[in-house]
Amino acid sequence: MNNGNTRVALIGIVVSEPNSVPRLNELLHAYAGYIIGRMGVPYEKAGVSIISVAIDAPQDMISTLSGKLGSLKGVTTKTIYQKLPDKHTDKEDNGE
Repeated sequence: MNNGNTRVALIGIVVSEPNSVPRLNELLHAYAGYIIGRMGVPYEKAGVSIISVAIDAPQDMISTLSGKLGSLKGVTTKTIYQKLPDKHTDKEDNGE
């Protein structure tokens, strides 16, 4: 889906409040067209669930989704973005 106007990112989510899960899933469903994949792992020892979401979307949309998720009670998020290509590096890689 990457058309030059989008970025690839990974949203890491830690959920410590089970009551927030239905709303979290609603938000992810609303952005389903941009989600590449997701993986969730319950970590019972710590009483949390850890979810990773790979997404390809405009940067403002990724930020909005991450912010909405992070505003839920007992939900923490961190987003990491694909590095943008460095024009100088691309030329060097092409032998220019």
